[in-house]
Amino acid sequence: MSEIFQLMADSPTFFISFIFILSLLVGSFLNVVIYRLPVMMENAWKAEIDEYASFQNPASKNSQEQSLETTKKPVFNLVKPDSTCPKCQHKIRSWENIPVISWLLLQGKCSQCKNPISIRYPLVELATGLLSALVAWHFGYGLAGFAAVLATWLLIAMTFIDLDTMLLPDQLTLALLWIGLLISIEAPFVSTQDAIIGAAVGYLCLWSLYWAFKLLTGKEGMGYGDFKLLAAIGAWVGWQHLPVVVLLSSFVGAIVGVTLLSVQGKDKTTPIPFGPYLAAAGWLTLLYGDSIVDLYWQWLLP
Repeated sequence: MSEIFQLMADSPTFFISFIFILSLLVGSFLNVVIYRLPVMMENAWKAEIDEYASFQNPASKNSQEQSLETTKKPVFNLVKPDSTCPKCQHKIRSWENIPVISWLLLQGKCSQCKNPISIRYPLVELATGLLSALVAWHFGYGLAGFAAVLATWLLIAMTFIDLDTMLLPDQLTLALLWIGLLISIEAPFVSTQDAIIGAAVGYLCLWSLYWAFKLLTGKEGMGYGDFKLLAAIGAWVGWQHLPVVVLLSSFVGAIVGVTLLSVQGKDKTTPIPFGPYLAAAGWLTLLYGDSIVDLYWQWLLP
């Protein structure tokens, strides 16, 4: 293992290639996370509701326990059950689970029932590989490179989960937050002081907008997951670059949101997930924050 790390340190090409291949494999796992984590959260919520109901009504507790004994729910987590075709329940074999390549060899269909396999699976894998390789090329071998790749994986998972369910799981947002704060001890991106202030300001910024909007309109403009995500991004880029993240995400989100509503013919009150735009803006700022600020000032003061 030490030889591999030494080779990555000595050869940028090997480092980038290693990260690309590793991230393709991780992208395959992210597809599992994107689908299963929201289901796991829903199952946990239902279990909590049932537990609360049994606490409120002790008479029903015994009957619930008896029914649970007779109908035990199968294990459902990020590992079990094994991946299967949703139509014919064919168990996905190892050679059918090679990132991108398997989808191409199978021509986007189940090997048994020929049910179409969504193109999003290989696209998530390829995006994870390419974006991680870009990060590896940008930062090079070292703590900054490895940390930014990890952040990229988490942001990709959160992006697609929010697009599908309008949820930003604490398991991902808080992981990104604490990792950002911990690595700030070595200051690969920002100092610990800037990271802590960035996390606090990031959270309070959207929290304040949320309550101002709610007090004025009586409606909720965004979810608490967005607050946590911006706090996590603030821990990585520091408080100084938070305006870049907010402006980028708001600008792109407004354009895309208006376009989607116009094309799909939906009402303007239709909720739109904000997490993907925050994630994209945070990722771009982590890599190119200083360049974006410089370009802005050059445009403002030619």
